[in-house]
Amino acid sequence: MNPIVNPEIESYAAKHTSPEPALFKNLARTTWAATDLPQMQVGHLEGSFLRLLMRIARAKRVLEIGTFTGYSALAMAEGLPTGGRLITCDINPDTTKIAKAYWAKSPHGKKIQLRLGHAAQTIQRLKGPFDAVFIDADKENYIRYWELCVPKIRKGGILLADNTLWGGRVLRPQDSSDRAIAAFNRRVAADKRVEAVMLTLRDGLTLAVKK
Repeated sequence: MNPIVNPEIESYAAKHTSPEPALFKNLARTTWAATDLPQMQVGHLEGSFLRLLMRIARAKRVLEIGTFTGYSALAMAEGLPTGGRLITCDINPDTTKIAKAYWAKSPHGKKIQLRLGHAAQTIQRLKGPFDAVFIDADKENYIRYWELCVPKIRKGGILLADNTLWGGRVLRPQDSSDRAIAAFNRRVAADKRVEAVMLTLRDGLTLAVKK
């Protein structure tokens, strides 16, 4: 995937961000060594942003769509208070096995509950309200996840969607994933239920607040 932000600038930003904890560094190394698509991991900058955002929002109940190896879930869990809960949905037992192993090494891991299975079905079974949701899963279903999640977010709650610049391919969509992300971006921009901003963080991160 083509970088949106100049790698040298991104490295500079990372060096001027609070240091990445050793556990997260080790999780990143394991992900690169043991998975086929390690670039799916959110990484230090975005993980730090998610952690801080949970603290700023004073989130207590969070929903994540797309776990992968658990970096983002653990980062957000660290931003939750004692007693906070994060439900994360995924369909892959192999990558989430890595996630569970690293969550077990953190005192914040007990805040995380993994739901294996089709995310859309899981979301429909969950009761709101949630304080925040982070969508980072199969791109063709982004709009579906959005429509399922918005009603379950409290007023003033936040919604986040990753990869919304999609390596720049949203400018000239070619395949189904390109078109899905471009359509999702149009849907969010036109959604009167939220106020949204698209950030050029990493591969694009859309942040919205429910009105």
